[in-house]
Amino acid sequence: MSLTWNLDKMYTSFEDEKFLTELQNCINLAEGMTATVKTILDSDKTEIEIIEAYLKEAEKTREVFEPVLLFSHLSFSTDTANTKALSNLQKVQSLTASLVTSKVIFEKWLCQRKDLTTLINASDSLKKYEFYLNEMVKNAKYSLDEKVETVISQMRQTGSMAWDTLQKKTSSGITEEVTIDGKTETMPLQAIRNLAFEKNAEKRRIGYDAEMMAYKKHEEASAAALNGIKGESLTLCKLRGYESPLEKTLITSLMNKETLDTMLDAMRDSLPKFRSYYKRKAELLGHKNGLPFYDVFAPLGDSDITYPYEKGKKLVLDQFATYSTELHDFAKDAFDNDWIDVEPKKGKRGGAFCAPVLSLKESRILLNYTGKLNNAITLAHELGHGFHNYNLFNEATLNIGSPMPLAETASIFCETIVKKAALKEADSRSKVSILEVAIQGYSQVIVDIYSRFLFESKLFERRKEGSLSPEEIKTLMIEAQKESYGDGLDPDVLHPYMWMNKVHYYIPDMDFYNFPYAFGLLFAKGLYAKYKTMGEEFVPKLNTLLSSTGKMTVADVAKQLDVDVTDKAFWAASLNEIGEEIDEFIALSQKI
Repeated sequence: MSLTWNLDKMYTSFEDEKFLTELQNCINLAEGMTATVKTILDSDKTEIEIIEAYLKEAEKTREVFEPVLLFSHLSFSTDTANTKALSNLQKVQSLTASLVTSKVIFEKWLCQRKDLTTLINASDSLKKYEFYLNEMVKNAKYSLDEKVETVISQMRQTGSMAWDTLQKKTSSGITEEVTIDGKTETMPLQAIRNLAFEKNAEKRRIGYDAEMMAYKKHEEASAAALNGIKGESLTLCKLRGYESPLEKTLITSLMNKETLDTMLDAMRDSLPKFRSYYKRKAELLGHKNGLPFYDVFAPLGDSDITYPYEKGKKLVLDQFATYSTELHDFAKDAFDNDWIDVEPKKGKRGGAFCAPVLSLKESRILLNYTGKLNNAITLAHELGHGFHNYNLFNEATLNIGSPMPLAETASIFCETIVKKAALKEADSRSKVSILEVAIQGYSQVIVDIYSRFLFESKLFERRKEGSLSPEEIKTLMIEAQKESYGDGLDPDVLHPYMWMNKVHYYIPDMDFYNFPYAFGLLFAKGLYAKYKTMGEEFVPKLNTLLSSTGKMTVADVAKQLDVDVTDKAFWAASLNEIGEEIDEFIALSQKI
């Protein structure tokens, strides 16, 4: 078993003849797609045949572009100094941008059909893409003239996408000198951040101070990138007729504002409970003014629980097996076939992600695993994403996907399985530690995510007036953290650079990638409660739900398991489950 992922089933290198051939196929498709679509529209085909022909071309384009783009992205993610990876990534992104013209031309034609429903019902091949076609028509009103859209796509290559690349290269290359136990060494940022999980309090504080110093040196570049990306987003939203970037995100997320407002309202109601957790943890660690940010991830309890990769792997496999043989076998395939890049290293991007490899019907998972319990939980989380992909791979090509709020469903459901199991098997001392790790994770997804939502909302309002300085951005972040964390954290020791730490702020054309995590946690919690009631009957129903996320709205996907996402009671019930765990933690912590 390797600790690095194997991409050879895609291509062996950027010099691989297969890669070069398929890159050329991308070039040919990009150069000829507009002419192809115009030829289809000008032909003597029936309207049904025209739509069928376009969909066939769209399917082929996705299947040709996906492996070339993904190989470049994955190679760059583990080595941001790889110039060939970056060059090819940018080249394919540029080719992808040139496809916009043909898509807009077809959308405009499709919108002129007087009775699309009749056309769809008359063709079996169109029926499977009914949702896709209707969404295309619905979103077409936000599209501009094809020439303008083409220019925008090309300009974004040197705009938001270039800023995103700068941020990735900057953040992945950050290092700082750190002195621990009299020994000074230069550490990459991800390793510095991992000191926050150390048992030793001095190491946690040293890590925090080093992190702040490291960010300070690079704040100007990151601020420029953030201003550029968010400024472009505001400009494009105004041009296209969206009320705001948030409205655009909700529309592309297939989620209505009522659902978001209901969920956020329930989250706000729960904040005092989370603050009680932070204040209790502060007391346990000897703090009197709330928890300082450098101790947010501090381990608690007498049992110093570690999870080396092999132990974490076993935990995940054992607990996945308690849910279903299919989930266990899927995860085993991922381990046995080297789908996972495990350890942190210089030049490797931070965090974790799971990428679907459509051409192989597999996934690839990036981790930064350092042997902590939270790493094992992250492993379960990312494998959950992979299991979601596994359920989607049998869908029609253009139906493979998921709106942001539903993208976290399987991942958080899978990490819940592992967390519950770890708690159940623990002795009383270990249980405090495991329970605290679980609540720590919930708090990040509810309290910290809420602060990120507040921050991004205020950032957009301020960005309308002009670019913000690093100091102004830091002030917005601190204000958001104070509003969300309240008296749970020490107001004098917060994290003013969280906007540099979270890659989500810099993803072009994907604003507000924060509230979907809260949706995912609470939705998965609600589904887990149903699983406890339904037992084995639930398993195939969840698989069906996961396979449908690319062809239904959020509300309709949820209805398959009798969930009303506009009902505050649903969100409150999920938050109450977390509240009960917080109460249990506080009670148990009185005994350690």
